[in-house]
Amino acid sequence: MTSASAHNFQHICRQWRKFRKLSQLDLALAANVSQRHVSWLETGRSHPSRDMVERLSDAMDIPLRERNVLLQAAGYAAAYSETELDEPIMAPVLDALNRVLQHHDPLPAIVIDRYWNVKKTNQAADLLLSIGGDPQVLQGKMGAAGELNLALLTVHPQGLRPYIANWDQVLPSIIRRLRSESLAFGDLGIQEQFAQYIELAAPGEESEPSSSNLLPVLPLELSINGLELSLFSIISTFGTPQDITTDELRVETFYPTDAKTEQFFRNPGV
Repeated sequence: MTSASAHNFQHICRQWRKFRKLSQLDLALAANVSQRHVSWLETGRSHPSRDMVERLSDAMDIPLRERNVLLQAAGYAAAYSETELDEPIMAPVLDALNRVLQHHDPLPAIVIDRYWNVKKTNQAADLLLSIGGDPQVLQGKMGAAGELNLALLTVHPQGLRPYIANWDQVLPSIIRRLRSESLAFGDLGIQEQFAQYIELAAPGEESEPSSSNLLPVLPLELSINGLELSLFSIISTFGTPQDITTDELRVETFYPTDAKTEQFFRNPGV
């Protein structure tokens, strides 16, 4: 993991295996090697080939950014680049993202990175994010600068949180998602940042979800100045990322749970 990047290969490999809750035998079976070989790699008795580092990374589902760390700790050059979306080579990726956003209109769709920074939106998402006022102004009131952050905007008392009518119901799901994603990336910086968001969302305590009247999905219910909206979301990722940027981008598309919400987005001026 990034927090262990100053350590050697065996330490990082062992940390990832424990994080994924795998025994040495589990990892050996997943990577198609012997348990003894895994043990020798973790103790430094054997040195991994470049191919073995990749096999272990696949078996432990290590993100591309962290695979670079593992490769470099084993003495190899990083394999995965991190390319900005506006670079020519990323044109097909950018085109795909734009198509998703455009085709999802008039319903909201948002592209976020691993920090939940908003990278792209469609018009409906701009409408959704601005129901409590200009989101950049709101973020400024929170004392945050830079890119708009969807997590901060959602959980901060001066953001969209006051307009979430079912806050107590969605809070556990928000916390679980933040914690799960921060751990999945294995990045200490993300873990610290998301821990701050969790503290903002539920200072000192975490509520438990109700087990009664469970719906197929938990809607996000918004209420502001008489306007009531109910939405759920689907999160999509790239299926075969080979660049750190594509590995870390998420597309969140929102759908209405009732006719009133759908009518609002299809005819926002009515």
